[in-house]
Amino acid sequence: MTDVLAAEWRKLWSARSTRLVLAVVAASVGLMALLAWYAANLWDGLPPARRSTMGLAPLPGLLEWIASLCFAVLGVISFTGEYGTGMIRLTFTAMPSRRSVLAAKAAVVGALALACGLAAVAATSLLGRAIIGGRTMRGQPTEPFLQELPQLGAMGLSITTFALLGLFAGAIARSTAAAVAVLVAIWYVIPIVVNNVPAPWDERLGSVLPGALAGQMAGTGNPYSVGGSLLSPLAALAVTAAYVLVPYGLAAAALSRRDA
Repeated sequence: MTDVLAAEWRKLWSARSTRLVLAVVAASVGLMALLAWYAANLWDGLPPARRSTMGLAPLPGLLEWIASLCFAVLGVISFTGEYGTGMIRLTFTAMPSRRSVLAAKAAVVGALALACGLAAVAATSLLGRAIIGGRTMRGQPTEPFLQELPQLGAMGLSITTFALLGLFAGAIARSTAAAVAVLVAIWYVIPIVVNNVPAPWDERLGSVLPGALAGQMAGTGNPYSVGGSLLSPLAALAVTAAYVLVPYGLAAAALSRRDA
């Protein structure tokens, strides 16, 4: 299994799409810093009476939202790219156990998404804190950075979940366009639809959406998103695990029944 992991890591790291996704995520961190700088300058130019009405959505949450889609697309391409080039036949010839290949791909994609996702949200938080400073702007953290770590960790898990969803969707669909369309629906379209469902189902359905789970795992809720906040941290963690394990089982079953 070690050889399979090493091979999948080399394929993932050498792919141009991987470097492109990482560059986009890094650029997004820079954009969050620019947003913080703009908000800070806007705050400084407001009279004191108006400052209490000015708010800015939490920057790590915005970065998580962008990075989730980026790594979901990377997960898709890491599988469908091999179908497009025909390399998947060589992969399955060298490693006939398709479940092992799927598990190895999931391990390397998940590890990269977790490490880079955590680094990105942590960098965004630190940059935002440094730029905004002591300005009491609504939506910005007031607690010490160390107390924010559980929430940032939950965001990293959320980004990883989207990356694995992309990988499994690519394995099932074997089409980049189809898998990305499904991921965009999960990432953006379905939350918008659920937010317009009559109460109380908007909150109930919104609480189990992938994008709403990080805040619930951290116990902070989702005050600045369309997601619900009805789950306990353990329940949110269990739903997150289900979003990984169920698609993994479906992808493994699909791979075992199809030709390469």
